Amino acid sequence: MEFGSFAEFHIREGRDLAGSFREGFSHVDEAERLGLDAVWLSESHFNPTRSVLSSPLSVASAIASRTERIKIGTAVSILPLGNPLRTAEEVATIDHVSNGRFEFGVGRSGLPGSYEGYNFSYAESRERFHEYLDIILTAWQNERFSYQGKFFSYDDVCLIPKPFQTPHPPIRIATTSTDTFDTMGKMGFPIFIGVRTLSLEQVAEQVGVYKRAWESSGHEGKIDISIRVPVYVAPTKEEALSEPRESFMKQFRRIGGALARSVASAGADPRDLRRQRSEHLAAVDWEEGVIGNKAIVGTPEMVIDQIRAMKETLNLSALVAEFNAGELIPEDKISRSLRLMCEEVIPAFK
Repeated sequence: MEFGSFAEFHIREGRDLAGSFREGFSHVDEAERLGLDAVWLSESHFNPTRSVLSSPLSVASAIASRTERIKIGTAVSILPLGNPLRTAEEVATIDHVSNGRFEFGVGRSGLPGSYEGYNFSYAESRERFHEYLDIILTAWQNERFSYQGKFFSYDDVCLIPKPFQTPHPPIRIATTSTDTFDTMGKMGFPIFIGVRTLSLEQVAEQVGVYKRAWESSGHEGKIDISIRVPVYVAPTKEEALSEPRESFMKQFRRIGGALARSVASAGADPRDLRRQRSEHLAAVDWEEGVIGNKAIVGTPEMVIDQIRAMKETLNLSALVAEFNAGELIPEDKISRSLRLMCEEVIPAFK
């Protein structure tokens, strides 16, 4: 099983923006030293209380230059907000700078806020996502190509550079709605999942849809599922259960509020489903509903047990840990949690 860190380059109250970048790069450097498998970069726009990562591909290039071993990925690059050929060029360049350590995680974002800031139509996001991804893959896999789409058209274009990895960096797609699980299974893409807005049992049902679609389509190999989940590891049970509570619960309440506000947005998931997910998060209980279900929290031994249970239930191949979900956990506690994760938890799965 592979383990990574979800790096958000979060903003802390009272600290300048340069400090957010310093802390983010320090976390990546420590993850490299401790032997973590991967670091995954978020993408966040127009959110001055949360994150400075509006340009994850730029940060990925910087990380590639300062590290030698750790894999670098996006979690996720919001494809419809960019230009597909420009994105293809930048990703191929990062793949070379990192000597093939890059993994391209992509999605369209489950919330319309970024689209509204750019004055883009969220209602078009699904169509745009599939066209953009098709263009990127076509550009990477052909010496020259022409393309006629709904949003973009190209005539006899040669993309340079082509990626370092052949035929291209691994692509992993963020998946939340049940119909998307079926689509990604049929297409044979590895996926990102989460357990933030649904119960563990409901996500397990979605994974079943993905697995059946994968198998019925005749894809070779095993399904490949990575989960993004808040993680906190501490030396004692008391510290583990109390220290991340305020921060993690802030994250869940924030997501619930964003879902509630997006109910009427064109192009969003069905209104009733968004309302249901929002109400679910508003009522979730820390000890009964979060620990072991929506977050992995405890001593190293407790965390090992929770990961094993989640791995079996969801057929996981990788876990991406949010060490500071909610942005309130002190830097030294994040560092301790990362160290315990790398030294005492991950070896149980290798």
